Amino acid sequence: MSSHSSVFNHLPIRLRGEVIEIGAVKLNDDWTPGEEFQIYVKPVYFRKMHYKVKKLTGIDGNKLSDACGFVDAFSRFREFCGDACTFLTWGYDDKGILEQNIIVHDQDWDWISGWINLQLIYNMQTEGDKNQKSLQTAMEHFGIEQTRVAHDALGDAYNTALVCSHMDMESGLADYADMSKRLSIQRRKRVEAAEAGPEPLEHLVFEGFPNRNAAFADEALTEIECPNCSAALTLSRWVNQGDRRYMTLASCPEHGDFLIRVKLKYTDEETWSANRILYAADEGMVSFYKTKSTQRRKRTRRRKREKAAGRTD
Repeated sequence: MSSHSSVFNHLPIRLRGEVIEIGAVKLNDDWTPGEEFQIYVKPVYFRKMHYKVKKLTGIDGNKLSDACGFVDAFSRFREFCGDACTFLTWGYDDKGILEQNIIVHDQDWDWISGWINLQLIYNMQTEGDKNQKSLQTAMEHFGIEQTRVAHDALGDAYNTALVCSHMDMESGLADYADMSKRLSIQRRKRVEAAEAGPEPLEHLVFEGFPNRNAAFADEALTEIECPNCSAALTLSRWVNQGDRRYMTLASCPEHGDFLIRVKLKYTDEETWSANRILYAADEGMVSFYKTKSTQRRKRTRRRKREKAAGRTD
């Protein structure tokens, strides 16, 4: 759903999605599956089911029409779990989604003692690499037969519990804090590096345009020189990326490709300004531009066909 949708105007956070099913399995003292819990939850904000969710889970609007709300479902789930429980999940997604729904519905999470990502323990005990492994991969590794429906909340919880029973959970939990800390530091460094992005070769601001069309009609903005030899760059088509952001690929016969980004902004003086940033384009940038450029052309051709067939609004 678009972030501009009215549904977000009265929410305290940017809600990624609503819980529509809760499935859980308690673990016995020997780490085997024990008591089970399952309940459907009726959404109140995202009322239209995304077709991919329906296809993946088999859950549709009819199945949720008589379901209880999140507050009631969460209360029953908490009663099943008991106080001071620790959640063992496959991956990090469950934690983020559940915490967001708890916040939106003003519920309490102090009774949750902690979260353990079993993927980390699995990788550590199977000499796996740092990449995330699917639950199906772990089941195949241990020779666990698939007896429950996949992508069903209770089915996935049960299969996760079976994987637990094949691992050394005592040592895994003892080593988890140190392992999680090391991975967190590595993840933060990767994020910081990604957010830093490539170093621009040029960053200029152009001001005083009466409208956006006037900005792109100005040669000062669109006629760009190579930062190495001052030769005129040959520009490809400008691609609209939304949010008043545009990009194009430019080339110099001697110094190769450059990626140019322009961000338009409406100023307090009721005029438009343009930030233009120029980068030396690597293979990833070239591929990204070509992909976005192709997608744009496909959408344009589809709109033209729809208009010719009289199907546009």
